[in-house]
Formats: sequence, C-alpha cells, structure tokens
Amino acid sequence: MIDIEVFEQILMMDENDDHEFSKDLVTNYFEQATSTFESMRNAIKENNLIEVSKLGHFLKGSSAALGITKVKDYCEKIQHYGKCKDVDATTPITPENALHLCEEMLKMAEESYREYEDLLKKAYSNNDFKILGM
Repeated sequence: MIDIEVFEQILMMDENDDHEFSKDLVTNYFEQATSTFESMRNAIKENNLIEVSKLGHFLKGSSAALGITKVKDYCEKIQHYGKCKDVDATTPITPENALHLCEEMLKMAEESYREYEDLLKKAYSNNDFKILGM
C-alpha cells in the first residue's frame, strides 16, 4: 500500500523515536490533500480542466514524496484527463469525457486517501510502523 522504501527514508530523517519530523510531514500532507481534493471538486464543477490537471499534478508529487502510491497514481490520471488525454497521455478525449473521468478518479483518490490516513494515524499513535508493511 505504501512505498516502503520511500517511507523508510522519511522515517530516517527523524532525530529520535518520537517521529516528530515525519509526523509533521504526514500531518501537513493530510491538510494539503484535503484542501486539494476540495479545490479539485470545485474546478470540476466549474468545468475548469486546466485547473484540475494542475491540482492533479501538484497532489501527485506530494503523494509520491511520502510513498502514497495509489493516490499518486489516481492524481496522475487526473492530470492527464485534465489535459483531455487518455490515461497514457497519448490519445485525445472529449472535455465531457475528461470531466467525467476526473470526477471518477477523484472519488477513487479520496477513498484511497482515507485508507492511507487511517493507516498512518494508527502507525503514529501506536508508534508501530510494522502495520505499514515494514
């Protein structure tokens, strides 16, 4: 679920076992993701595919930096669909289809995000990162 190699590198930046540094990074990501999802919903309602694509790109990078792979993957698709391209970014699609696909991917990204959020909150509250697959 989480890219263990990436997340282990983040945990290695902690100065001690309280994991304050990495916990702050994760908490900031939670806030950023929640805000970005809301902005994506608004951009979809406004049929603003350019903004949807930019937001997808932004959250893709943040998710990748923490090893949150499913959200990263969904955001990459949103980025492509926002540019009216298919999932491989090669074939053009209609704006109507792009909006529909962005909306579907956003739902899936938010669902995956909630799973990651629950898992990471448990890991930090119990100081047990084995539940992440480590």
